[in-house]
Amino acid sequence: MMRTSEEYRQDLYKMKPNVYVRGKKVRRDSDELSGGINVISKTFDLVDNEYFKDILTAKSHLTGKKINRFTHINQSVEDLMKKQEVTRKLCRLVGGCIQRCMGCDAINGLSVATYFCDLEHGTDYHKKFLDYLKEFQERDLVAACAQTDVKGDRSKRPHEQSDPDMYVRVVEKRSDGVVVRGAKNCITMAAVADEIIVVPTRAMTEKDVNYSVAFAVPADTDGVKIISRTSKLRAPEGLKMPQGEIGDDENLIIFDDVFVPWERVFICGEYKYATLAAHLFALFHRHSYTGCKPASTDIMMGFGALIAEYNGVYDRPNIREKLVELAATAELVYAAGVASAVFGRKTPAGTYLPNEVYANVGRRHAGLNYYKELEILAELAGGLPAALPFVEDYLNPETRPLIEKYIKRKSDVPPEHVYRCLFGISNILCSSLGGVQAVAGVHGGGSPVMEEILIWRTYNFEKKKDIAKYLAGISEEIPKD
Repeated sequence: MMRTSEEYRQDLYKMKPNVYVRGKKVRRDSDELSGGINVISKTFDLVDNEYFKDILTAKSHLTGKKINRFTHINQSVEDLMKKQEVTRKLCRLVGGCIQRCMGCDAINGLSVATYFCDLEHGTDYHKKFLDYLKEFQERDLVAACAQTDVKGDRSKRPHEQSDPDMYVRVVEKRSDGVVVRGAKNCITMAAVADEIIVVPTRAMTEKDVNYSVAFAVPADTDGVKIISRTSKLRAPEGLKMPQGEIGDDENLIIFDDVFVPWERVFICGEYKYATLAAHLFALFHRHSYTGCKPASTDIMMGFGALIAEYNGVYDRPNIREKLVELAATAELVYAAGVASAVFGRKTPAGTYLPNEVYANVGRRHAGLNYYKELEILAELAGGLPAALPFVEDYLNPETRPLIEKYIKRKSDVPPEHVYRCLFGISNILCSSLGGVQAVAGVHGGGSPVMEEILIWRTYNFEKKKDIAKYLAGISEEIPKD
């Protein structure tokens, strides 16, 4: 049974308070967390919407029941493409990241890693994972994926750190489960999630077995402490804008000797498959980015085109060039995601994997261009987004007529529309959340250098050499894919 957004909220509000914001421990009904909750609520509110219901729901391969797509394991090219499509369409409505893809990408990665681990080691992780997945789908849960460790000295591997807690590790194995210690950083939406799914952050070696662990815990489990940096777009009182309901939380999650029962431990010591779990979450998440990053570009493109229209310069060649550049970036990234789905492959576990090269190429292109897109929007908008009068002054009967007189653009455009448009652009370029989204645009899901590493490892440059050899007469063999 799929939850409603109100049921999601009430389940959060019942959780034990273990979130810290601005020096205080807060309950999850705190206004500090409301922005992220509002965002994720869209994934519940729109399941019956005519425009969304075919792409926001799926049929569970475990139970045959209708479930939320963010709890689904991709079974086909169509599933991957629908995940990408729904991500782009939802992100447009919330001004950026829809946030719920974190848990979805984690369960998809673990569905494969646990399967292959069992094949080699005779473990029962995959069965335990499927039992967990069934509960995850039945309860329509929201999960944060905690991957990025704090890492300490970046020149050293996990087992080489002077402080062994710089990567999450198993400190005790018991008959009924394990005890873990460490911290994960830069974890989106953990403060507003039902569950935290932990996967490794990097390739592990046989000396890193204690760090080779993947598991899931309720987000308010004893010993879990979530230190949250919350951000919101400014909500103009008296000038209602959907953009003003949007927020985000980025978290340092501390695991202070947290007990995890064996039924929720999905890898423990099998370093090869801990590496695979890390790799596969990143792969699925980068494919998700080929949906969300085009949506971010759509938003900037829309505001840029609108202010150019209001300014009366929409059809000027220099404006056209900038808007076309934004369009090209959005659609190239999205096209890479489509190609990643089409050229993906089905694993023996039944899960459909995106193509690695196309997913990483798309994510890299998005990351390299994000600040360029912000620059284009700033050029289209001019300086007013950074100097716009406060909404309180705009709504003040004494100053509003003057602001409207001097903010006026084309004669057929109401001054209020101009103010609203500039306020929206200011939220993107000048707000605290706009700054967070800019950094996330480059680093979320892996910075461009990580995509470059994966492309280097997976792309077949030898085949390209064969083309050169053939054309240069070095080899007479016709090059083949």
